[in-house]
Amino acid sequence: MTPTPPVPPALAARPDAPAAPATPSQELAAELALVLAAQRGSADAFGHLVRRHSERAYAVARGIVLTHEDAEDVVQEAFLHAYKALDRFRPEQPFGAWLHRIVANAALDNTRRRKVRNTDELHDVHAAPFRDPAVSRDLRERLQVALATLPPRQRAVLVLHDVEGYKHAEIGGLLDIPEGTARSDLFHARAAMRRALSPLRETP
Repeated sequence: MTPTPPVPPALAARPDAPAAPATPSQELAAELALVLAAQRGSADAFGHLVRRHSERAYAVARGIVLTHEDAEDVVQEAFLHAYKALDRFRPEQPFGAWLHRIVANAALDNTRRRKVRNTDELHDVHAAPFRDPAVSRDLRERLQVALATLPPRQRAVLVLHDVEGYKHAEIGGLLDIPEGTARSDLFHARAAMRRALSPLRETP
């Protein structure tokens, strides 16, 4: 057996040298290890998964349900559902995409249960889509009110595509709709947003 060559002194790790950032494959491997540990019953491993994904899960939920209180409820409900369904998670799929599907569906269920929306609460925009500190307060309010007028599924597609960066086929998988329906929903959602905001663009 050929002995392992020694590490050249110039390349040897020094105690004061910063750790190299993890590569995407290392991140995925570390996350999969956490998922497998959680499947074996480790509450600590699942807690790590919650901390890894809570911020983005909140952003997805908030973009669909629009209010801070509902978004928090949705995230809690989604993580509870994910914990109970861990035995059905397939290791070959990304955990984040699997979780976001649960979050998106929990948010859509929430909008079906809550037919009346209080748009006064939309001023509290912690991680909502379209937030831009450079735009005026009036435009931010118009954006949120315009989002509130969209049907829940169109709003979900718009948030998942334009804010979270999912592709049409991925959104179809997340929401259990055909890819063509996701494309159509995105087209109509964007058109509705343009109509709602056109008076602002025309203002000198």
